Amino acid sequence: MVGCCGMQVIIICARRFCRSKNMELKIGAKYKHFKGNEYRVIGVAKHSETLAEMVVYQPLHNDSELWVRPKDMFLELVERRGKVSAF
Repeated sequence: MVGCCGMQVIIICARRFCRSKNMELKIGAKYKHFKGNEYRVIGVAKHSETLAEMVVYQPLHNDSELWVRPKDMFLELVERRGKVSAF
């Protein structure tokens, strides 16, 4: 479905949010998880078997570990207790 600004529209609980499927991820930027912790994006990698794009990120509360999450999942909108937020 295409909505305002020609972006794909994701419908959550009958509300519309403009979110491009190809939304740019900012390398080096801090992102706040909907549960409260902050993370820094290190880069984007490709899965060796599927070639799916994976976001490589590091928790700011524990900088000794690196984590990966599919890019689509990292950028998706999440509803929690009636509020909608990203990652």
